[in-house]
Amino acid sequence: MGYIMNLRKKIGTDPIIMVGACVLIFNERGELLMQHRIDNNCWGLVGGSMELGETLEEVAIREMYEETGLTANNLTLFGIFSGKELYYQYPHGDEVYNVATTYICDDYDGELHFDPEEADDLQFFSLDALPEHISPPDKVVIGKYLAHVTN
Repeated sequence: MGYIMNLRKKIGTDPIIMVGACVLIFNERGELLMQHRIDNNCWGLVGGSMELGETLEEVAIREMYEETGLTANNLTLFGIFSGKELYYQYPHGDEVYNVATTYICDDYDGELHFDPEEADDLQFFSLDALPEHISPPDKVVIGKYLAHVTN
């Protein structure tokens, strides 16, 4: 997260607009992959912020690989989420208004493993048995996905 870290050195914890991508990763049983995040002790989606010069799809592919060890063979755009619902204050005080481009991936290769600097677990969950504590911005995205698939 070089760009955001450099920006934070200049502005501190003040609110910023943070552009990034996340990925709804599904296994062959239709279960959603989530990571248990170290920073807020919540379950969340795989994803992260954009670095200078990256496309949003490149962000999704990079973050998916860094955080799970999985390489996307195909990504499908699900939606772009922004606004007050995606405001978040990290436990250490940084404030962000997320702009999250969300992709779906059910075609990937690789060995599943988590990044110990960001998470302490990765698990697939059935959509009707998601974990209780979900990171607030990801809860919005997952809710929109659930509404989409039940309609």
